[in-house]
Amino acid sequence: MVKHQPLQYYEPQLCLSCLTGIYGCRWKRYQRSHDDTTKWERLWFLILTSSFFLTLVWFYFWWEVHNDYNEINWFLYNRMGYWSDWSIPILVTTAAGFTYITVLLILALCHIAVGQQMNLHWLHKIGLMTTLITTVVTMSSIAQLWDDEWEMVFISLQATAPFLHIGALAAVTALSWLIAGQFARMEKATSQMLMITAYLAVVVALYLVPLTISSPCIMEKKALGPKPAIIGHRGAPMLAPENTLMSFQKAVEQKIYGVQADVVLSYDGVPFLMHDKTLRRTTNVEEVFPGRAYEHSSMFNWTDLEMLNAGEWFLRNDPFWTAGSLSRSDYLEAANQSVCKLADMLEVIKDNTSLILNFQDLPPDHPYYTSYINITLKTILASGIQQQVMWLPDTERQLVRQIAPAFQQTSGLKLDAERLREKGIVKLNLRYTKVTNEDPPDEYRLIWITSDLISFVVIVGVFIFQKWRLGSIRTYNPEQIMLSAAVRRSSRDVKIMKEKLIFSGMDQGWSVKALCFILQLSLC
Repeated sequence: MVKHQPLQYYEPQLCLSCLTGIYGCRWKRYQRSHDDTTKWERLWFLILTSSFFLTLVWFYFWWEVHNDYNEINWFLYNRMGYWSDWSIPILVTTAAGFTYITVLLILALCHIAVGQQMNLHWLHKIGLMTTLITTVVTMSSIAQLWDDEWEMVFISLQATAPFLHIGALAAVTALSWLIAGQFARMEKATSQMLMITAYLAVVVALYLVPLTISSPCIMEKKALGPKPAIIGHRGAPMLAPENTLMSFQKAVEQKIYGVQADVVLSYDGVPFLMHDKTLRRTTNVEEVFPGRAYEHSSMFNWTDLEMLNAGEWFLRNDPFWTAGSLSRSDYLEAANQSVCKLADMLEVIKDNTSLILNFQDLPPDHPYYTSYINITLKTILASGIQQQVMWLPDTERQLVRQIAPAFQQTSGLKLDAERLREKGIVKLNLRYTKVTNEDPPDEYRLIWITSDLISFVVIVGVFIFQKWRLGSIRTYNPEQIMLSAAVRRSSRDVKIMKEKLIFSGMDQGWSVKALCFILQLSLC
């Protein structure tokens, strides 16, 4: 009985199969190759790397603007005409795209680490380009329609830059293992110089980044300015429906410095609070007055406004994701809120709370189009909080100074000091992206220097170790040379490798038959 014994045994390489299979659908051993990656695949790797950094910035943007998700929804509401929480699908889609690109990049780096030829599958190429194009289009749209939020990203770096710097430094230091390995494998001095120059440029730039960081998070406590005063925008809109009596009551309970309210005059001359031009978003006007849902809110009599519910939308839409945290009593109270009179709100806040007032322009055919300022001023003065009112509208400032000289004239425009004095402006009401602070960092120097030194020592050590490991142990696998014959490689490189293999075989005492076979291959 003849017993057959396999000529060669291949150990299973499950991890390597998964690596090359997921990235390029190369699940079989014969599909893999240790040859150099083609220029076309290197281009795809460059596109993948660029997409990673682009989606990283995009994901960071949406993560940091979480405090303004309601503004996004309100902006889209004005554009589309109906209310929906767009922040969740946008954030989920962005996170999914970033995760997908990150996984592909990690797989590509693993290919480099184990010396496998990269070959991105065509389905991944379609997914990569779809993600890249979608990100570019949405970033361009946001830059045009909502450019103020991009300034917020730079402001957020005042808090996150010190920590992002440490993370980036750790990532670049970890990449030194791959860079050093590629550096040691390269045979051309020009390629080595280009790689090491590019890598060192990135490392040095990261080492010097802290010189540009200005963050109150790393300042001494004594160097910090006074704690900013908190003003409730439309009351406390996270705890109750905006511009309702409950919202301002919650704001007062939080002991804030002041509140801001939007004032409109009803058709019969009653000042009430409403931000939007219509009642659709914050009331049930479509149910009570379906034929008047798109009318300006000032065209309703107060008796009609009293019939509307101004709280159910808050529980249904949950604009700040806080409705679920309300107590049972607060939940029921919010559900029964109605449109709030200016006089009722003033009664709640008049003791110790300041007030910023903003007004909507009335339609020209409104009966109080020319006198709404006078009516509003009378209502405010009757409440007794004259000294605490910050007057924001630019219209009729001279009239306001005559009737209520104690009002604090406030502007929403960032003008130079001379023009502000000419207008009699004593306060500014600016978006947080328009406020600057030039205080330099006082600490963080020790952490910065220590991190740079540790990174430098690790990088140098990795380069030395990789050079020793890969430079002193050069082996040539006959299977690799034979299987790579069909791969695009210069004949000179193949000839050199085969000659080295022959001499290596002679030193190791290979049989004459094996050497002749290899010599025959080298002559092909």
